[in-house]
Amino acid sequence: MKRNPTRTVRIGSVFLGSGHPVAVQSMCATRTQDVDATVEQAEAIRRAGGALVRVAVDGPKDVEALGEVRRQTKASLVVDLQESYRLAASVGPHVDKVRYNPGHLWHHEKAKPVRQKVAFLVDVARANDLALRIGVNCGSVDPEMKQRHPGDDVQAMVESALEHCRYMDDLGFDRYVVSLKDSHPRKVIEANRRFAEVRPDVPLHLGVTEAGIPPEGVIKTRVAFEQLLSRGIGDTLRVSLTLPNPRKHEEVTVGLQILADVGAGRYRSVPVFDDDKLNIISCPSCSRVENERFVELAEKVKEMTAYAEKHALTIAVMGCRVNGPGETDDADLGLWCGPTHVNLKKKTASLGAFTYDEILVRLREELDALIETRAGAPVR
Repeated sequence: MKRNPTRTVRIGSVFLGSGHPVAVQSMCATRTQDVDATVEQAEAIRRAGGALVRVAVDGPKDVEALGEVRRQTKASLVVDLQESYRLAASVGPHVDKVRYNPGHLWHHEKAKPVRQKVAFLVDVARANDLALRIGVNCGSVDPEMKQRHPGDDVQAMVESALEHCRYMDDLGFDRYVVSLKDSHPRKVIEANRRFAEVRPDVPLHLGVTEAGIPPEGVIKTRVAFEQLLSRGIGDTLRVSLTLPNPRKHEEVTVGLQILADVGAGRYRSVPVFDDDKLNIISCPSCSRVENERFVELAEKVKEMTAYAEKHALTIAVMGCRVNGPGETDDADLGLWCGPTHVNLKKKTASLGAFTYDEILVRLREELDALIETRAGAPVR
C-alpha cells in the first residue's frame, strides 16, 4: 500500500508511521483490577497479532493493578485516560503510551489552561519514555471548539486535533499520534482526510468508534478503512466491535483481514454508508462497563428493532457513564448503561432510568412513537 510520509513514532518496541507496517491494536474489556482476566485478555490480543493493547485506568486501584498486569504480560501496553489526566504520572512507569481525550481534558480542572495540562502530559511522557495519542472523539469535542465551527462537527474534531498538535510542537515534543473517530464511516473518512492534508507528517490511528455488533460493525469499519488506507492514510488501527469478553481478540483478526485485503487490492465494501436506514451504534465493551449485560442488551436491541430497518433513525447503546451521556446526544434514541439501570435519552433529553428487564419495552414505545411522528401513521 502507498503510505503518507509521516514521521516515525516509537511506542515501546513498536514503530508507527513512515515505512513501518500498519499496526493493529485492541482494548481489554475486562476490569483492570481483575489482574488475571486482564492479563489473559491482553495475551489473547497479543497472540492474535495485536501490536498494542489498551487498558483503562480510572483511579488508584486501577493503577496498582496495572503494575501487576505489566509484570505478567508481554504485550505493549497503552493506557486510556478519560476523566483524570493527572493519573498519567502514576501509570507512566507501567505503559508505553498514554491516550488522552482533548474534550475531557478541557472539562477537567477548567480553571487551568489546556496548554498547561498538555505540558504536564508531555513532561510525564518524557520522564517515562512514553508516546502520546491525541484521541479526539465525535461525542466529546469541547464546547468552545464546537462554537467555533457551528454545523460542522467534522471540522470541530479536526481543529481540536490540530490545536493539540500545536501545543506539543511548541513544547518540542513530536512523539505523538492522532485519532479522529466518529460512529459514522463518512465522518471518519472526511475527518482523517482533512487532517492528513494539513499535517501529513503526523501518524494517524484509525477507528470507527462504537461501530457496533458484527457483521454491521465490521462493514462500517471496512468502509472507512478501505477508503483511507487506499489513500495512504493510516498507521495503526483499531476495530471497535461490541463483543463478549472471550471474543475480544476478534477485533484484531478483523483488522488484519482488512489490511490484507486492501494490500492485495481486494475491496469488499461499497464506499458509501446508507443514511436512509436504521443505524444502531454500540460501543466496544471495555473495563468501564459497569454491567456485563450491556453486550447482551445491545444484541437484543438489534433483534428487537429489526422491524424498523427501513427508517432513517439512529439508536445508540453505550456501556458506561464516561462516554454514555455525551456519545448518545446525537442519536434519535440513546441508551447508556449503569450497574442496575439503563438511562434512556431522546437526543439530549433524558427519558428516565429503567431496569435491564424494563428497557426494551420502553425503547420500543419510543421508537414506535418516532416512526409514527415521521410517517404520520400508526406503527403496526
